[in-house]
This record gives sequence, structure tokens and C-alpha cells, in this order.
Amino acid sequence: MPRSSPPSAADRPMPDRDPQLDILTFGCRLNAFESDVIRGAAAAAGLRDAIIVNTCAVTAEAERQARQAIRRARREHPGRRIIVTGCAATVAPERYAALPEVDLVLDNAAKLRSDSYRAVEAPGRRAIADTATDMYADVEAPARAYLPARAYLQVQQGCDHRCTFCIIPYARGPSRSLPAATIVGQARRLAAAGCCEIVLTGVDLTAYGADLPARPSLGALVGQLLAAVPELPRLRLSSLDPSEIDEALWTLFAGEERLMPHLHLSLQAGDDVILKRMKRRHSRADSVAVARRARTLRPAAALGADLIAGFPTETEEMFRRSLDLVGECGIAFLHVFPYSPRPGTPAARMPQLAPALIRERAARLRAAGKAALAAELASRIGRDSDVLIERPGHGRADFYARVECPPSAREGSIERLRLVAVNGPNLVGVPV
Repeated sequence: MPRSSPPSAADRPMPDRDPQLDILTFGCRLNAFESDVIRGAAAAAGLRDAIIVNTCAVTAEAERQARQAIRRARREHPGRRIIVTGCAATVAPERYAALPEVDLVLDNAAKLRSDSYRAVEAPGRRAIADTATDMYADVEAPARAYLPARAYLQVQQGCDHRCTFCIIPYARGPSRSLPAATIVGQARRLAAAGCCEIVLTGVDLTAYGADLPARPSLGALVGQLLAAVPELPRLRLSSLDPSEIDEALWTLFAGEERLMPHLHLSLQAGDDVILKRMKRRHSRADSVAVARRARTLRPAAALGADLIAGFPTETEEMFRRSLDLVGECGIAFLHVFPYSPRPGTPAARMPQLAPALIRERAARLRAAGKAALAAELASRIGRDSDVLIERPGHGRADFYARVECPPSAREGSIERLRLVAVNGPNLVGVPV
């Protein structure tokens, strides 16, 4: 589930820019990376005039939005072929194959191979491409960035843990890591294409290397990548398991300016009983210790986190501990997931809370996150920051906040800006 955190809103579809091939992406950064791979694979197969829906299975809401997008796509584009793939389509392919709007269903392995897209020959055809091939063995980063100056780069896939709420290991399989040499080569390609920031992503990013012969850690990979690609200005990490952050990574976080001062932590809860029932491997005290260590090593760091509201058996007191964790850890960028039972997971068999109570607790968590973000942004006013200009008038600070930039700031560049005001969820920057 929220191991791979979304770039912004968890279940918001992100359309592809090619008018002949629309890709709607739901879910995490890894899906965003894979959508770029999908585009290349589909183009190599000669696929045109099609809509590909890359689904997420993290929550029931994510699946509901994907089905809604599929129906809307058919209404608005009755003559185009619709292909459904991603985690939800891998876990329950028959559910999507049964939809009258769908022409083809591809699982997470098939979606990355160009030959899969030759299976759609005419509108109305429905098929399931089911494969046992090891996905990602030969997957390369797309030649362009997801944004003009930023790219997601997958370094790890799958998960060996079985958190009781999470369906994702069933959709993506066991943990597999790409060799460091492959990752370095892809990073060089992206940097040469003009990418200023690479975001390393995976299902369980901190598990990187455990399956490789020398068992390199994530910290070892980050150090090797930064040393081998000096032309890359910025490197950012996606979601980290607080129980797996290695010492080499902490050392780099403290002293390497090109590693961004921003950590996103997969916390999920702030109560020890709930954490045990989730089968997480850290405690509440561990979460607080990681947050404090990050700020001790790098005082300007900002923290994000995933928290689940309304996990089965959660009492008001247990929930309050999660709510209090937002302030205690100083979480500025909070992703809230209302608990959603996933069929086949242990948590789905536990005593469930009422949906209205889950929604109410999620709303309280989001309110706490909104207040924490406002406080974080206010604390940055008057400071200077290196801002990556993602598109005209909009950029991303090194500590992850969105920044409204002068119109003259060049897209794809890194500008030194003074942060002078807060405008809703954004900061306002002016040239220094």
C-alpha cells in the first residue's frame, strides 16, 4: 500500500501528453515511471488512437476512480481502444475484462512489453495477457523525464513483507533490485537528456540490494550514483521504511547537498498496538527517533509521511496517537489513506470500523496535515531556496514545497529564489 507514495494526490489520474495515445496513471511514483515505459512500449508496437489506464489497488477509492475513468473514456471517445493495466488489473483481471468498455487487460508484467500492445487489433476485442515472466529485468528508464526537469527512476520492485493491510505484494511479487551499474547508466542517460532531478523509486525502496549478490544497501547505491553522475544536480528519494534506513544513507543525508533535504516516511500509524496488527516492523518511538535524527543531521530538512486512518480495531485513543504523531515528528507533507479492506489480506478479516468513522478520522488527519504544512511554509518565509522550475510559473523547492515562481524563470532550470510569502499550499519566490 502506501510504501510507494504518490507525487501529490494518491488517486489522481495523470494524463499522457500524446494526443494519439492517452495514458491515465493512478497511484504511486512507480506507476508514473511505468507509464513512461508503457508509452515507449506501445509506440514501438505501433499502437495509436488508444487510451491506457494504469490502475492502482491501494484503496477501494483508487479502483472506483479507475472504473469511473474507464467509463468516461468510452463515453467521450467511443471509437478508441481502451487498455487497462496496473495493480488493480493484475490482482483482479477478470473484473476489468468483464467491463464492456474495455478492449484489453494487461498485468503488471505484460504492460511493459511492446508485443502486448499488438494484442488489440480492433475495438471491442477483450483479452487478458497473463504472463509469469519476470517483469522489470530489462526495463529501462524512458529517455525523457516525467516532467521536463524531473524523472522517476525505478531501482527496486516488489516486496518481501506482508503488512496485513497491503495487497501490493500480490500484484508486484517479491523484492527484486536492479544492479547499480544499470541504474547509473540510466541516470546518466536522463541527465544527458536535461533532467535536473531524479527521484529514486520502488515498492519497498529501503529493501534495495538485499537480493543482489553483494547485498548493497540503498545508501551504497545512492553514494555510487552521486559519484558516478556528477552532472546530476539533484537526487531525491521516494518513500522510506523507517526500520530499514541504513547508516550509509544517513551519512549521505547529512553531508551530500545534491541529496535533497526531504524524507518521506512510511509510518502508517502512531500507536504500537495498531502497528503490530499491521505487521509493521517499527514502533512509535522509532518513528519519532528517525524524525529527530533527520533534523539533527540536516536542520533544514522537511519530512513527509503516510498515515492510515481507521485501521480495524483502532480506538479513539489509538487514533489520537497517530494524530499526535503529525506534530511530534513535524510532518509537513502528509499523505492520508482512509483504511480500505483489500480482499485476501489479513486485515480484511479483522473487526472493521464503520465507514463514516473512517472518513471522519481521515478528515481530522488531513486537517492536522494542512495545519502542519501551513506552519512549515510560514517558517520558510525570508529564506532562500534552490527551486526546480517544473513548468512556467511553478517550481519545487529542494525541501519539496511547491513554489510560485516569476514568469521569467526558465522551465527546466534551477533558480535561487527568496521565499517571501505563502499562497495557500504554495510558497511564493522572487529572484535573490
